[in-house]
Amino acid sequence: MKTVEAVKMVCEAIEEKKGSDIVILDISKISSFTDYFVICSGFNPRQNQAICDAIRERLKREAHSMPGHIEGYQDPAWILLDYLDYVVHIFSPEARQYYKLERLWNDGELVDLEALTA
Repeated sequence: MKTVEAVKMVCEAIEEKKGSDIVILDISKISSFTDYFVICSGFNPRQNQAICDAIRERLKREAHSMPGHIEGYQDPAWILLDYLDYVVHIFSPEARQYYKLERLWNDGELVDLEALTA
């Protein structure tokens, strides 16, 4: 399965759980550890965990893929799922504002979600 197809599945899982403000950054030209960041927000810890669970279940079922590493599930202000070729960041609004990953990685190329799902 292509990485872009898996990233599309991630975004669909986020949307199914009502995650918001999805941003996809192609950082392959500026990063040696991954190709994409998928960043989204949930409104509370339970929603963040539900988004995480939905992503894991969908990718396991449809892409036969498991994250190499998960961080933050027990204290879900920022949950990170590392799938090697792409990393998913699920933030509370406060944590997202504090860490500002989009600004930190602004040399990455913004990927249009609509173009990805076409």
